[in-house]
Amino acid sequence: MDIQIRLARPEDITALVSLIPESARTLQATYYTSEQIEGALGTVFGVDRQLIEDGTYFVAENAHQIIGCGGWSKRKTLYGGDLGKTAAEDRLLDPSFDSAKIRAFFVRPEWARRGIGSQMMERCEAASLTAGFKTIEIIATLAGEPLYRRFGYNVSEKFEISLPNHSVLPVVRMVKSFAQTYSDKVRDLT
Repeated sequence: MDIQIRLARPEDITALVSLIPESARTLQATYYTSEQIEGALGTVFGVDRQLIEDGTYFVAENAHQIIGCGGWSKRKTLYGGDLGKTAAEDRLLDPSFDSAKIRAFFVRPEWARRGIGSQMMERCEAASLTAGFKTIEIIATLAGEPLYRRFGYNVSEKFEISLPNHSVLPVVRMVKSFAQTYSDKVRDLT
């Protein structure tokens, strides 16, 4: 299994527009109804070009085919694609007191459970730590929550996102402190 993780480029958008609905419809189906998934496509589940422009979005490739994507953000926006964002949501965060955001992880169904999400999480966490962030948060889908728990994220809130088709999407806000993570690693080494 030869998988390369690299930064996403604008020319990847066409492949991402195809990958995201395929991933959501298949891998979220155990957790959400078809109505919830369809209502979330384009708004909650969608391409955010700002992440690509910021150089904080990754793709996973195998044989030059994009098989997964995910990233982090240094902006206020917590979730969603290009649709429905406001300028206020897109403002840059201050790493000294704001949390970086994990954003938009999707994997082609036939590549699920092969460590692609974990590889991208490692890249995202390292990049956000390098950018000076001390905490990181995510609005996780119910399907994504187990991955983020394995990475040490803790649930801080459960809520529902209102969707354009008048249904709601249950999600989980999760947070991780890098200070705690690294103090745990130091303790384990002594």
